[in-house]
Amino acid sequence: MPNVLKNDSLLGNEKPLDALLVSVYKSGAIQKQLCEEHLEELELLTKTYGARVLDKIPCPIRKYEASTFVTEGKLQELIERAQELHAEMVIFDDEISPSQQRNLEKAFQIPVIDRTELILEVFAQRARTKEARLQIELAQLKYQGPRLKRLWTHLSRQHGSGGSSGGGAYLKGEGEKQIEIDRRILKKKINQLEEEILEVEANRETQRLSRQRSEIPVFALIGYTNVGKSTLLNALTDADVFVEDKLFATLDTTTRRFTLSNNQEILLIDTVGFIRKLPHLLVAAFKSTLEESMQADILLHLIDASHPMAEEQAEITFELLNELNAEKKSILCVLNKCDLNKNSSLYAKLRLKYPKVVQLSALKKTGFEELQQAMIEELSKQRKLVRVRIPQAEYRVVSEIMEYGHVLQQEYEGNDVLLQVDVPMPMAQKLKKYERK
Repeated sequence: MPNVLKNDSLLGNEKPLDALLVSVYKSGAIQKQLCEEHLEELELLTKTYGARVLDKIPCPIRKYEASTFVTEGKLQELIERAQELHAEMVIFDDEISPSQQRNLEKAFQIPVIDRTELILEVFAQRARTKEARLQIELAQLKYQGPRLKRLWTHLSRQHGSGGSSGGGAYLKGEGEKQIEIDRRILKKKINQLEEEILEVEANRETQRLSRQRSEIPVFALIGYTNVGKSTLLNALTDADVFVEDKLFATLDTTTRRFTLSNNQEILLIDTVGFIRKLPHLLVAAFKSTLEESMQADILLHLIDASHPMAEEQAEITFELLNELNAEKKSILCVLNKCDLNKNSSLYAKLRLKYPKVVQLSALKKTGFEELQQAMIEELSKQRKLVRVRIPQAEYRVVSEIMEYGHVLQQEYEGNDVLLQVDVPMPMAQKLKKYERK
């Protein structure tokens, strides 16, 4: 069975494929409700990719079957439903192993994919920058590694001729299987991509160090996918970042300058959205990009107040922050889409969990004054009031202070400039040798 997503791209088809969605759960009303909510998200992922959803099936099971993921009885029910609807593919919300995938495809007689493969394909569609495309391609190749047998039907043994005929001299001896050639090609391609990504990361590190030297505070917009990060960035800075009501509309990091109401200049960084069960391959692929964003001075954690699973989405974001060792960063929770929020108790619940919460609507541009005030207050905690004596021969230091600090008092004594200034913590460390009592 060929890989439909790789060999017959949905975007390349005139008619989108019709998909049957399946999610399993252990018995219980609460588990069933959670399973149905997860299927809603899987449906949105499927539509984002370009397939049509025929039906969403919450599938109760008592145990997982090692060979086919679901038990024989449940599998037969799913097969009958797929045939009844004339489904062209089946998508499981859970990750299934390569062997389970092969067995399920044999049973359904149509392509079967899991949530991980679907997310990888959505990412591949929506990546725009060179770095994002390289990272996605690398993640896809690593995912395909254990599934190579699924991609090939010509596994008969190859015979090397040793001459120039037919490329046989390329093969490592007679009797090498096509699958072994594929693995070597795959490994070579992975190594090549990793080298290219290292080059891109080196350039980004140079840009990050340049930002650090400038002493401009950095805020990173983080949160679950489709919570409105790009909309907020556009509303604040006229950044013209691509916005769409689909999952993962933004995969590429965007940085824009913004001046707060107290005339403090800052940088705002838009980041890739998080999602439940984000494949580890993608976490690894985007880890360097995410870690660079996590090095911001303050994180603005956006939460979609209108979403029925807002609390779970917020928890998933914090779980990923823990994985990135960023849970101790200064975090300001921004409750977005508050104009659409029908759950009056949500704000109180989040307020108990997260002490710093503001409400706004990025689309309607309401609540921005409160947001900016909260941002200014957070910045004030990362600054220090210092008194310094700087020789006029080193007036470049005074110029730097005036550019990035707030001068509260300035006097002259002999050939020295006496200043009382409010500066960022990194600059306060640099000014230690000039401090005076």
